[in-house]
Amino acid sequence: MSPDGLWSIGELAGRAGVTVKTVRFYSERGLLPEAGRSSGGHRRYGAEALERLRLIRSLRGLDLSLSEVERVLPGTAGVRAEAGVREEARVRAEAGVRAEALEEVVAAELRRVEARLAALRWREASLRLVRDGTAAERVERLRLIGAVAVPPDTDAMARFWRRILPVRLPGRVVSLVVDAVVPRPPREPDPEQVLAFARLHELVTDPRLAGAEFRPAPPLPDGEYRPAVLYEGLAEAYALAAAEAEVGAGRGAEGGGALDCFVSAYAVARGEPDGAAFRRRLVGWLAVHDGPVIGRYWKLAAGLFAPGEPVLGVLHHQLSVALRGQVRAGAG
Repeated sequence: MSPDGLWSIGELAGRAGVTVKTVRFYSERGLLPEAGRSSGGHRRYGAEALERLRLIRSLRGLDLSLSEVERVLPGTAGVRAEAGVREEARVRAEAGVRAEALEEVVAAELRRVEARLAALRWREASLRLVRDGTAAERVERLRLIGAVAVPPDTDAMARFWRRILPVRLPGRVVSLVVDAVVPRPPREPDPEQVLAFARLHELVTDPRLAGAEFRPAPPLPDGEYRPAVLYEGLAEAYALAAAEAEVGAGRGAEGGGALDCFVSAYAVARGEPDGAAFRRRLVGWLAVHDGPVIGRYWKLAAGLFAPGEPVLGVLHHQLSVALRGQVRAGAG
């Protein structure tokens, strides 16, 4: 250090490997502690300023904004460091970090980085999708992926379900249904998942769905029924089917377990007793409700759910098939 144990602004800049302009800028922002002033009124700095400057450079190197740096590092005007005591200066500089603010700004930056990485992964898979297609497929695929944001969101799918769910369904149940039936975009998609997502987006945003002839049928025919009871009962049936794998093992058609819970959801919602006659009618209702739009939705969405994540459309289809098999066996 200089004879007085302090550094000029130029000496501090040289030790830190930055420009004098940089040191002056951070000093004027109140981020660097001044140890004193020269007889001519020039700023003088101690070891603590060097440690603080290194902290600032580290934070800026993590791409944190100046305002975020100022949240993490409190103002230091008037703080005096003991000259030459480097370890104590380092400890004081680090102790001046607002731990809670540092945690918050780092978490926020991580979220931004993750979003950028997700966009890059999606873009890479999209490029591979276009590259690997035929000349005719490339044009169609460009059109499809061009309609999807990067990284993609699921707002259009959520609106699709909110539009077709019964109007009398409580908001709490609507949110539960939407969360369960809308797949989250894969974190590391392959080209086929990008294509499936783009086609699913095209399906749910098709303007023809506004017409009655393309609108999915209600879950039960016209008449009095309790939507909340139906959807809550179906959620229980799907959970049971997923947990016990009854339908996949072929036991659902024998009655009991998930299949009985599935039928009961419809019966209780209608206020009717479960029996052979009701089950025959339910087979007909399900055939109408599980029309081409919903069927295509689940065909496209199935590969977008995470491995091991229950796919309600698949479970519903399996339970419906099991019910048809049971009804046919009873009729025979």
